[in-house]
Amino acid sequence: MNQKVIELKGVSIYQPQGAVTVLNSGNYRRRGELVLSDVNLEVSRGEMVYFIGRVGSGKSSLLRTLYAEMPLLEGEGSVAGFDLRTIPTRKIPMLRRRLGIVFQNYRLLTDRNVFENLHFVMKATGWQREDDMRKRIDEVLTITGLQNKAYKMPYELSGGQQQ
Repeated sequence: MNQKVIELKGVSIYQPQGAVTVLNSGNYRRRGELVLSDVNLEVSRGEMVYFIGRVGSGKSSLLRTLYAEMPLLEGEGSVAGFDLRTIPTRKIPMLRRRLGIVFQNYRLLTDRNVFENLHFVMKATGWQREDDMRKRIDEVLTITGLQNKAYKMPYELSGGQQQ
């Protein structure tokens, strides 16, 4: 079964400059510079996707749109079963939990060890049950080969381990 996880049709992405205003009709008033236009993309379950290109070509803006950090203003977009045009703010953490994104900058909190960094992110994205969080952290550390590094501080890890 070839299930689509990401599907974009005719999407245009704008780099926001200031707030995006919602009009009475439910439409958005665009503010900002057009970054990408007429984007069509399909990604199936299990596929791994890399976005490469020149600085300023729109890679980060596309990713921010996919995980609902930037609003989708034009076109149709669906990610992990969520409509990017209509996703409620309270559902964004659920969307982000369903995606696996490796950030280029590590975004580690330097005052916390590996376990505490992962725990912090899980709490911030809506995880509530402590036993579920600990189990998932153990799984992630095992999969990445870092099970013996859970209590290391970020500065004690190599660049690859931090990533």
